Amino acid sequence: MLKLAVAAAATATLVFASGSALADTAGASFQVKMTIVRSCSVTAGNASDISLGTSVQPTATNQTGNNTISVTCSKTTPYTVGLLPSSTNGGTTDGTGAMSSVANSATNTDKVPYALYSNAGNTTVWGNTIGTGANVVGGTGTGAAITHTVYAKNTNANFTPDSYADTVTVTVTY
Repeated sequence: MLKLAVAAAATATLVFASGSALADTAGASFQVKMTIVRSCSVTAGNASDISLGTSVQPTATNQTGNNTISVTCSKTTPYTVGLLPSSTNGGTTDGTGAMSSVANSATNTDKVPYALYSNAGNTTVWGNTIGTGANVVGGTGTGAAITHTVYAKNTNANFTPDSYADTVTVTVTY
């Protein structure tokens, strides 16, 4: 009886083993894909306004101020930032502009000149000469916001008493 039980167990083992030995498999593979594009954005607006003073005497000279703009570009993306005053002083793109009266533009035609700079010493003009690399500030994206400080300067306040302003357009090229 013991021999019969051992023979039955051996036969069952062979049947199960031969069944798994006969199993075949088939396979295939696929890819998970994504294309990441270069991109940049800029943050400016009211929070980036630059004040050259609120109670400036007409005899004042060299009024300065600064504020920041932020540029966010995808990793390793090179970019340049150009600044263009809306009322360019003489129609140039070299970072010089002219502020106009805010409330009395019909009667006050004075244009208060100013210049934009990329350094605190106000020696490196920041303009909008895109493509040539002149008068622009550059960088390389990290995927996070990179802050750039914009400096402004007015050398002469001898104009009609009034509030003056000008809008600067920020252009990021990448």
